[in-house]
Amino acid sequence: MKIVIIDYGAGNIQSIKFAIKRLGYEAVLSSDPEEIRAADKVIFPGVGEASSAMKMLRATSLDRIIPELKQPVLGICLGMQLMCEHSEEGDTTGLGIFDARVVRFDNSVKVPQIGWNQIYDLESELFEGIREKEYIYLVHSYYVKECEETIASTEYGVEYTSAIKKNNFYGVQFHPEKSSDAGERILENFLKL
Repeated sequence: MKIVIIDYGAGNIQSIKFAIKRLGYEAVLSSDPEEIRAADKVIFPGVGEASSAMKMLRATSLDRIIPELKQPVLGICLGMQLMCEHSEEGDTTGLGIFDARVVRFDNSVKVPQIGWNQIYDLESELFEGIREKEYIYLVHSYYVKECEETIASTEYGVEYTSAIKKNNFYGVQFHPEKSSDAGERILENFLKL
């Protein structure tokens, strides 16, 4: 199986690569459109700020390649947010894969949310073997509003989308590579899709 992690300068790539290796697979880092298109599974990571990350995607034409992919694609954290229509962070137009908006947590909660929180209302094969209210690891100041494509939720001052799915595209707000056994199982479920 060929697994490609999209390399566009805004990802927490090494920890994802190590997590995949622990599952017995090898992943390749690439920004090459042909290599990405030829992959069996694509992981779209992201750490950082939305508008600068979108600039990097546009500079390499990956903003046009990613939405056209036909194989299973997993967006992680900022990667998931960039797959949405729009983000308040830097007033950024996203890839438009998910019909969803990304907004900032209000001042009623400490921002960023850092640490362990629960996922619930799990609705996808991505969560096979994962129990309701499982703890996962998050670091973020912006969140995806709940929408038709939401497949898992989390509560932090407000109920928001912690996972999303449309056709072959999946997104998780949390970091599966840092979420212990549950995160590893979610990654493994994605690789088995």
